[in-house]
Amino acid sequence: MTPEQFHTAVLEWFDRHGRHDLPWQAEKTAYFTWISEIMLQQTQVKTVIPYFQRFVERFPTVHDLAEAEQDEVLHLWTGLGYYARARNLHKTARIVSEELDGQFPQTLEAMEALPGIGRSTAGAIISIATGQRAAILDGNVKRVLARFYAVEGWPGAPAVMKELWALAERNTPHQRVGDYTQAMMDLGATLCTRSKPSCLLCPLQAACEARALNLTDRLPSPRPKKVLPVKQTLMLLIQNEQGEVLLQQRPPSGIWGGLWSLPEVADLRDATATLGLTLDESATEVLEPLRHTFSHYHLDITPARVTPKDPTNSVMEGAPSLWYNVDQPANIGLAAPVKRLLERYAS
Repeated sequence: MTPEQFHTAVLEWFDRHGRHDLPWQAEKTAYFTWISEIMLQQTQVKTVIPYFQRFVERFPTVHDLAEAEQDEVLHLWTGLGYYARARNLHKTARIVSEELDGQFPQTLEAMEALPGIGRSTAGAIISIATGQRAAILDGNVKRVLARFYAVEGWPGAPAVMKELWALAERNTPHQRVGDYTQAMMDLGATLCTRSKPSCLLCPLQAACEARALNLTDRLPSPRPKKVLPVKQTLMLLIQNEQGEVLLQQRPPSGIWGGLWSLPEVADLRDATATLGLTLDESATEVLEPLRHTFSHYHLDITPARVTPKDPTNSVMEGAPSLWYNVDQPANIGLAAPVKRLLERYAS
């Protein structure tokens, strides 16, 4: 199948069966496309839709997003995970608003230079928002190309990635490139799925090498397995006389960067010195543990309810802190497991 036959088949399928009513398709602007593409990184469409709708309702323009406090951005992101995406989104909004007069770059290279925008995301924004020819290679497209051309090897490996990028560039058309970008993402998301792909409905089935070789269940090759290490932490649930819960803001970078979390200590004996609060260690209740899995390790969280002897005292000078009212929550970003713990125990 030639590149012309390839993208023609994909576009014809898209016209009949593609998704044309996604919220970010209402306005094919760089702003809407950028927000949706960042949210869709490692996240399914059905999960992203309500987040996108709330986000653009609150921040209808890049200037609105740039003027917001990071806490509010992280609050609206809570639950989507991979919070560096939200922090970079905010950074990029400020660059576009303050340095580029609200106009997103018109070239692939300049778009890719913005925080949090990689080669594939830049290609999606440029192709959809401007109609310029630019290839993409997100997870859905990797899967389609790896199967169609029977590309062996884990797509994250440099040599395999290079081969897939060459195929993506080769098949990207010069006309209707925005539609083609959306079509390839739709094809991978709805037909060429990870398990049980709907090959009989696929517009590329006749020339698909993986189907011919009966390899659709093996391609793309999975990431080499590794045993994730397990880390432990003790999170303290400290409430004042009003029932508000003590939260600390995490450093701006690293895990849960900029989010608010329950205080963490290695040992209860360190809690008083660490927090600047005098705790009644005899009135400590160890609660049911919770495991949270990151991409590179498991975090086993042991929550413990502890009582301050003088809950009106000010706390710590080293880290920003606040008393959080679970019944009237502030618009702050919460780490997902912390939000679960608050819902479970802070009553």
